Amino acid sequence: MTGLPLDGVLVADFGRVLAAPYLTMLLADLGADVIKVEQPGTGDDTRAWGPPHAQGEATYFLSVNRNKRSLALDLRDPADQARAVELIRRADVLVENFRPGTMARHGLGPDRAQALNPRLVYCSITGFGSGEGAGLPGYDLLVQAVGGLMSVTGPSPGEPVKTGVALVDVLTGLHAAVGVLAALRERESTGRGQLVELNLLSTLLSGLVNQSAGYTLAGAVPGILGNRHPSVAPYEVFTAADRPLVVAVGNDRQFGALCRGVGAPELATDPRFATNSDRVAHVAVLARELTARLELRTAAEWFAVLTPLGVPCGPVNDLAEAFSLADSLGLHPRAPLPGPEGRPLDLVANPIGLSRTPPRYQLPPPRLGEHTAELTAWLDTPTDRPTCDRPTCDRPAFDRTARDQNLHDKGPRQEP
Repeated sequence: MTGLPLDGVLVADFGRVLAAPYLTMLLADLGADVIKVEQPGTGDDTRAWGPPHAQGEATYFLSVNRNKRSLALDLRDPADQARAVELIRRADVLVENFRPGTMARHGLGPDRAQALNPRLVYCSITGFGSGEGAGLPGYDLLVQAVGGLMSVTGPSPGEPVKTGVALVDVLTGLHAAVGVLAALRERESTGRGQLVELNLLSTLLSGLVNQSAGYTLAGAVPGILGNRHPSVAPYEVFTAADRPLVVAVGNDRQFGALCRGVGAPELATDPRFATNSDRVAHVAVLARELTARLELRTAAEWFAVLTPLGVPCGPVNDLAEAFSLADSLGLHPRAPLPGPEGRPLDLVANPIGLSRTPPRYQLPPPRLGEHTAELTAWLDTPTDRPTCDRPTCDRPAFDRTARDQNLHDKGPRQEP
């Protein structure tokens, strides 16, 4: 069987909640051996973040912790702290998202960690950096507010709204994955690891892309436009006969096709709507013209009419409808793994497609401390290899015979 891209990479995962666990799940899906270090008795905060629950576990926790093993360590206990040190000596990557200084107080900060293991890639995720913002709590909602995202999100001016998911945490986890992989690649040349630092605020400012650049380049401070786009029109939510309908026109050709499709070809030659800039300048008038026509048919009917014309459009789906759409398109959006009670857990598939070494689903999200006995026995066993830089390194491997029963090469295999 073809190996996975990150086979042989050992990750010491001290992260919790979302940004760090999302990062380490991505690495685990690609073959890394992720050991999730948790506080005995409580574990990751998200273990208590329910409802909803599935098979007795909070679905929030389950969503970002597959393919990991749980090692319960109390970092205030000298014996467990010694095991944490030994884990760092053997690891390729360390991930943590405590407040700045927390790991150092336990003797596990980046300076000591890289002194113990010069090949270690140490990834630290904070809310507002390790300098002047070190004391600020890094919660996604807070960063959405102070970082400007809520200032451009909402139904109308003066009504800021957060996104429906902790988007800043997810973006930070994704950027952290890129940083870790870049550091591992650089280590191949130099033999040395390095510190990878990310913070939620900087990630959000980068993730605001055109809105951020509009400010830094032109001094434009955007405001709330509801479902409209600041630079493209028509690019918003309209009302069809039965439900909301999105129309996302990106160029003049698509606009002309939309006008023909709704039975108003004259709109395409109207001087107010001739170019995208014209349409943005007269967006309210254009919206009224289009709404008067789109209200006459259902969203499904418009989808059937406009899509063949090359007009990007579609209904506002709920999650059940979204998964149904992905299923109908053959995208395999689910990743079933056996749960703690033996029944399948329908997790969400990794979206990365690799032609030879696709992501595989090896282990269900672990119960708190589930692998502590085997891992502490391994860490308590002396080794003459201070670091693990080869796939053959002496570490307790997954039981691949059992694991491979749950691997999926092209997409999730349905359980019998």
